[in-house]
Amino acid sequence: MPGLFDPFSLKNVTLRNRIVVSPMCQYSAEEGLANAWHGAHLAGLARGGSGLVVIEATAVSPEGRITPGCLGLWNDAQAEALAPMVAGMRKAGAVAGIQIGHAGRKASANRPWEGDDHIPAGDPRGWEPIAPSAIAQGGNLPRLPRAMTQADIDRVRADFVAAAERAREIGIEWLKLHFAHGYLAQSFLSRHANRREDAYGGSFENRSRFLIETLAAVREVWPEDRPLSARLGVIEYDGHDEETLAEAIALVKRFKAEGLDLIDVSLGFSTNEAKIPWGPAFLAPVAERVRRESGLPTTTSWYISRPEQADALLREGKLDLVSLGRPLLADPHWPYAAAQALGVENPAWKTLPAPYAHWLARYRAA
Repeated sequence: MPGLFDPFSLKNVTLRNRIVVSPMCQYSAEEGLANAWHGAHLAGLARGGSGLVVIEATAVSPEGRITPGCLGLWNDAQAEALAPMVAGMRKAGAVAGIQIGHAGRKASANRPWEGDDHIPAGDPRGWEPIAPSAIAQGGNLPRLPRAMTQADIDRVRADFVAAAERAREIGIEWLKLHFAHGYLAQSFLSRHANRREDAYGGSFENRSRFLIETLAAVREVWPEDRPLSARLGVIEYDGHDEETLAEAIALVKRFKAEGLDLIDVSLGFSTNEAKIPWGPAFLAPVAERVRRESGLPTTTSWYISRPEQADALLREGKLDLVSLGRPLLADPHWPYAAAQALGVENPAWKTLPAPYAHWLARYRAA
């Protein structure tokens, strides 16, 4: 089986290795516009040697932002601000991806370091959250969302399509749909959040409808030669895990039939009562089952940090790609340290700028 530094090809895109920078919100945009912070952040990650760099969760509409500081892709100015950053990532040898989504009932929140809670109703910094049903997340997110009408559903689906088109035009090579973490799409799927009595609620088929329709609509505009992926919360750890996981695998199979190329296995985060068994690579066995039963290439993240651990997950056939977050915030050049730890030649050295490559190569040989 391939290891961490073997290339990975999907459609017409080839990653130089199997290390993925998981989308990590920076909460540093203004009116959805990327700025110098994002440029430096993304350039550093791309230069650091990872194969795929996925730009943070990017809202498809103003109401779809998690916080006022989230990136957006609902207008051309936002696309234009990201375009040179995408080109820079490619020049550094990384494939540029982006995750687009809608925060649903978790929208209109303060930045994590400013409270990570809902902005109170009436505060001019905030806006009205929307969701499948008028059910609050609870905890530090107590605001009651407005239940979406059919017109809202149609509009948000169209917003996903428009964002995908903008991503396509600025040279994004890998698109990820954010269908996880208790945000809008996950809320449609979740019994914790969806109590609708129309075609979008009740049965598994109905609760899946928004996700399938959105994927199908995006697939129509996303180039066939570029990968289309989705991040899905396949398990909640709420005491109903087998049923939830079985439904999620059935949905992933449907996604595959609709043209999805890869699934990123993650958590539901739809209930505050979940008892998540945090620990090293704790989602890897779940991802392996999704991969085996769906037949789709698979990645996951969550508490994967050691090179030997990441390499083993690939060689044992549990994953096709390994997604990392905090380890790459701590050290954007983690791939180079990982290559040294595993005793392999890292081809990404060839694309590292000389002012870095010279000194890092000397360190590697020391």
